[in-house]
Parts: sequence; structure tokens; C-alpha cells
Amino acid sequence: MEKKAFEAPTEELLNKYEKLKRYFKDLGSVAIAFSSGVDSTFLLYAAHDVLKEKCLAITARSCSFPKREFDEATDFCKKIGVRHLVVESNELEIEGFSSNPPNRCYLCKKELFEKIFELAGSEGIDYVAEGSNLDDNGDYRPGLLAIKELGAKSPLREIGFTKQEIRILSAYLGLPTATKPSFACLASRFPYGEIINEKKLMMVDKAEQLLFDLGFEQFRVRIHGENVARIELLTKDFDRMLDESLRLNIYECFKEYGFAYVSLDLKGYRTGSMNEILNV
Repeated sequence: MEKKAFEAPTEELLNKYEKLKRYFKDLGSVAIAFSSGVDSTFLLYAAHDVLKEKCLAITARSCSFPKREFDEATDFCKKIGVRHLVVESNELEIEGFSSNPPNRCYLCKKELFEKIFELAGSEGIDYVAEGSNLDDNGDYRPGLLAIKELGAKSPLREIGFTKQEIRILSAYLGLPTATKPSFACLASRFPYGEIINEKKLMMVDKAEQLLFDLGFEQFRVRIHGENVARIELLTKDFDRMLDESLRLNIYECFKEYGFAYVSLDLKGYRTGSMNEILNV
């Protein structure tokens, strides 16, 4: 995402933030499902600001969650002084997950949040909250059904925060995620019906880490079949990708990771592109 200065929050938006803090005060204690993304970082900061030691951060460690994201979660918790616990999640052992059905996210979120609820309860925490926002209502997100069924709180959606509002307040509060690109678990890079395995997850992880290291800000590497990579970039980055030395370097590196073919998606980056086939 382009690094930019956000406008100052309006009085209405500041009042909405105060409403969020009152929400947490009424809960009394809460465990935040913390991924180090824009939304969960903002949510955790607000909860910890109000509840202090009665706020707990819980992060899942799995093969679909890049190490850099896990490290960022750990670093942020240390920085603000919130207690941080980790649950081990092996999605590939969940029945049906590896075959990548359209409700894959439901299967994963159900298993993960059951573990989070169990851990939170063992620590004397009464509630679990997650960071989906109002904009998440506009896409196919079966994981939200699992969250609702298990009784997790979704304060940002309940109060009505949009992604842009969260970024504005994050900048106002000095959070490092104000301009952080959006991220989704690596399993979302697979077309529905294609087998997900650890080898292909590692291929995608290495490919996206390369683009990250090269300075691309918002992107996805989608994998098709065993060895086809489809790169989604912001359209403003197309010209840079056509630089011959950079293009060939990326191609050779992707080959080392296990890809035989590397393509550039002409439509560019967009969230939920794997859901487009569901509407065909």
C-alpha cells in the first residue's frame, strides 16, 4: 500500500473509537485472535488500552501463516506489553480442508477458534474477539459463520468500522499497521477443489516473500495445479514488473521454488479473486 499521511480523524470517528473502548470495558476480559494485520492490531491495541492484564493476545502458528507475520505479532505484543499466547494449528489435518472446498475457511476457523476459546477459558478470560470489519460483509467469507456459531465477538463489525476508518485511527494512534497491505492466509491462494499441501504452501510463501523483499507492496501469488504461478500486482506496478532484469530474476527464483510457469494477471490485484469462479 502506498505510504501516505492520513487525514485527522473526525469527531464522529473519535466518538466511535470511544464506543469501542466502552465495549471492551463492558466485557471485562477478552482474548483477541491476533494475526498482526491491520484490523486485529487496532482491535488488540484498543482492548489492551482498556483492560490491561485482562486482555490476552492469541496467535495461531501454522504452515499457512508466514513467519514474518508471526514475528510481527510477537514484536507488537512485546512493544505494548500485552500477554501473548500461541496455539498450534495444523489445518492440513482438518477433515476436508486439504481438498479445498468452498467452505474451507469455515472448517479452518471453526477448528482454530475452538482452540482459542479453550485457551482463553483456561486463562480465566470470559470472551474472545476477532477483527473482521464492516467491509468484510461484502465478500464470500464462510469463516464468519464459524465465528458467529462459536460466539466470538466481532466489535469492529458490530460498531460499524470500515477498513479506511481503522487505518485513519491506526495512524492517529501511531500503530505500525496503518499502511500495512491487506493479507489473507496462504490457503486462499489455491483455486477451490485443488489439493492444498505443505509443499505448495511453501512454494507460495517463498514466492510472496521474494516479492515482498523486492519492494512490492500489495500482491498475491496464486497457484494453479502443481506448478503454475499467477501473480496479482497493483496495476501501478505493472511497468516495474516488465523491467527485463527484474522479470527474469523473479522467473528464475520462482523456478527454484518449484514453479514451471509464471504469469502476470492482467486484471491486477484484488481480494477474493478465487471467489470469482463461484459466480460464473
